Amino acid sequence: MRPRAPAALLVLTTLAVAAAMWAAQAVILPVLLAAFFALIGNPLIRGLQRLHVPRVIGAVLVLLAGLAGTVALANQLVQPASEWVRQVPREIRKVAPQLREMTRPMQAANEAAADIARAADGGQKVEVVRTEVNDPYRSLTATPRMLASVFAVVLLTFFFMVFGQNLQRNALSLLPTRQQKRITVGILQSIEYEISRYVLTISVINFTVGLALAGSLYLLGVPLAEALLWGTMAAVLNYAPYVGPLVGMLIMLLMGFVAYDGLWSALLPAGIYLGLHTLEGQIITPIVLGRQMRLSPLVLVLALLLFGWLWGIIGLLLAVPMLVCVKIVLARISGLEGWARLLE
Repeated sequence: MRPRAPAALLVLTTLAVAAAMWAAQAVILPVLLAAFFALIGNPLIRGLQRLHVPRVIGAVLVLLAGLAGTVALANQLVQPASEWVRQVPREIRKVAPQLREMTRPMQAANEAAADIARAADGGQKVEVVRTEVNDPYRSLTATPRMLASVFAVVLLTFFFMVFGQNLQRNALSLLPTRQQKRITVGILQSIEYEISRYVLTISVINFTVGLALAGSLYLLGVPLAEALLWGTMAAVLNYAPYVGPLVGMLIMLLMGFVAYDGLWSALLPAGIYLGLHTLEGQIITPIVLGRQMRLSPLVLVLALLLFGWLWGIIGLLLAVPMLVCVKIVLARISGLEGWARLLE
């Protein structure tokens, strides 16, 4: 039996790992995103291999199809997104008087607290001086850095699709015995298959939810490009359970009050979004994925808080797939099945 590490050492190690993950996010995030996209594309590549298409050509076809779809969708969404960016501040100014009436008691309490603070300070008015440093080179360096990150994700995705199996075989050659190699091969194949199935299934479900929301809004009279914008938003936010749909509900409420005049008409888009999310989260996803992929809501929220704090929006999108990976690995390793059940 190995001696158990002290609790203080485990806490310090966890904090050190979290700090390293935050500091190295510029390197870690492109790798994780590429692995995420490769997991989505691997089942498609395997399907093409059954049709006698070489893996390299299949990876190129899947990657080009994904890039073409992303570019085509982005071209459709740029105009309505820019229009909403210009329109929302103007609409918010229209409802600003009502918001001021609602927040007037809070403003009065703040003014009273400020008077008490000035009286305690001898009646002198406290002035807050804000300084802002404008870096003229920030805008020049931000765009090339973002393009470099996008190119790195695309390139890494291609290499994961093509050379991921070779990397596994080379890693397995380091194991000393044939039995260890056979067991490890079975574990890796099961993990890769199940995670790929999970990621692809969730992506299809999210795409369906976004398409259903876009179609519903289009039937309500929303222009097609704008309906596609909100459908894409719903599909992306659905990767972050609880947090994503909550943000989507708030955005749908804002969209409804901006686009419609009547109260019930303004609440209708948010109601449709809530109905679709309830149908997906309570019926469709549990039936399709089953118990094996079920995760505890408390563990999900904690994971979202952790990875959202570490990596922002990308962390929210990757939290659930990474948690599923951890659960599958724990379930496949002898002696750690209890930790996998703890995540359910």
